[in-house]
Amino acid sequence: MKIKVFSYSQLDTFIHKLSGLTKLICFLLMTTSVMMTYDIRVILCIMVISLVLMKIAKITFHQIKTMLIYVFIFLIANFILTFLFDPGYGARVYGTEHILFSIAGPYVVTEEELFYLITKFFKYLSVIPLGIIFILTTNPSEFASSLNGIGVSYKVGTALSLTLRYFPDVTRDYQTISIAQQARGLELSKKAKMKDRIKSIAAILTPMIFTTMDRINLISNAMDLRGFGKSKTRTWYSKRPLTMKDYGSMIFCALVLFAALFVRYQINHSMFYNPFI
Repeated sequence: MKIKVFSYSQLDTFIHKLSGLTKLICFLLMTTSVMMTYDIRVILCIMVISLVLMKIAKITFHQIKTMLIYVFIFLIANFILTFLFDPGYGARVYGTEHILFSIAGPYVVTEEELFYLITKFFKYLSVIPLGIIFILTTNPSEFASSLNGIGVSYKVGTALSLTLRYFPDVTRDYQTISIAQQARGLELSKKAKMKDRIKSIAAILTPMIFTTMDRINLISNAMDLRGFGKSKTRTWYSKRPLTMKDYGSMIFCALVLFAALFVRYQINHSMFYNPFI
């Protein structure tokens, strides 16, 4: 049985050929563009760009299916809770109130509140593809070497590299232990009650924690034996110099940020796009 994990995979695409430093800078520029505005037009444009980049990077739905399920659960919960805690926030933001229908008491659904909640939903959702692209197309070792190349301590770079490698390893361990436990009769399918499934998952977490601790101890000993941290500098096998593709990508993302700021300060004169005026 082939186990799919949310981890880096080496492919021959334009995105994969970019430096890890380039992808980090582009990720920060694009996410900043999203965070600096509540203009749904800008947010949707960035989302379209992100989805196109995912297509170029050949990222399949099966690779990110599990993550997307949890993301949508979080976004829907955030959507509902935002309305429950402050159902009139949208009306205060946009300065008008167009009532659609009333639920009960203060819970009145307005066009302004609905528009605000939809904008917020897509604002958070648009960041997800950017993070997915960065994680699935960046070689952890190459990313660490790129950071070291601009003056970041190689110890910090190595720590980040190990972190990026850690998550897919944990996912793989969980799936391996889950399959082994199910082979022994542990019920994790939809046939079991939710209470029993939670108990079964707890039974998986215990050996997974011990496996993780064992891996940490093994890596720490290996690094100590190789004298990690003794010298002020180190060489990198996977170091990759910046090319015109890297500079072009960073310039493009910088222009996206500039456009988002221009729309905010010169067109909307506010963080919010107001279609009700």
